[in-house]
Amino acid sequence: MNDFRKGVKDMLPIITGVVPFGLIYGVTAANAGISPPAALGMSSILFAGAAQVALAELITDGTPVWVAVATVVLINLRMAMYSASIGPHIRHRNLLLRMLAAYLITDQAYAVSIVEFSRETEVNPFRYYLGAAVTLWIAWQTFSAVGIFVGATLPKNLSLEFIIPLMFLALAVPFLRQKAFIVTAVVTAAVMVVARGIPGNGGFFLAVFAGVFCGIAVKRRFLLGD
Repeated sequence: MNDFRKGVKDMLPIITGVVPFGLIYGVTAANAGISPPAALGMSSILFAGAAQVALAELITDGTPVWVAVATVVLINLRMAMYSASIGPHIRHRNLLLRMLAAYLITDQAYAVSIVEFSRETEVNPFRYYLGAAVTLWIAWQTFSAVGIFVGATLPKNLSLEFIIPLMFLALAVPFLRQKAFIVTAVVTAAVMVVARGIPGNGGFFLAVFAGVFCGIAVKRRFLLGD
């Protein structure tokens, strides 16, 4: 139980970034004409803040369904990599618990947990991860609900959008110590800026594939060099 509480404690400072994130999602969902029950369902079923905001914005813009679905899938593909990284630490748990861990995985829960695991402490990985992930889940459901019901009443000049990229930048910092991650981030950002005018959200797809390809190429080269 102490390991669970440690996961909760380490996640709490990050929760401050979830508050405006939830409000932004609520406002975006309301502007897209998504009903409160559907918006709440999206939070509990999809449970992916960036994908939820992107989907709501795409609905607002009248984007074709296939483009919206492809965008959400591509945004969430990183969860597969997170799961593969976390998996070895909880492989001794039964299938249901591993399925629960997969459902709960987020950028924040992964970042907090993998940093803790890299320290090679005596913490129980599953209990620690569960404490961090459940804390994030409760916070997201709570603040996204607040955003859905009261976010639309906030002053329009109250700009909270800048919180989202700042939060993801803070989460990315611990990983920017490896050349492969640095190359991935730089290439993705550069391609996104250059290709942002491509219709059908094509710039986003191109930037992600270019960044991942270059990151893998750099990593394999250095591995071979070792």
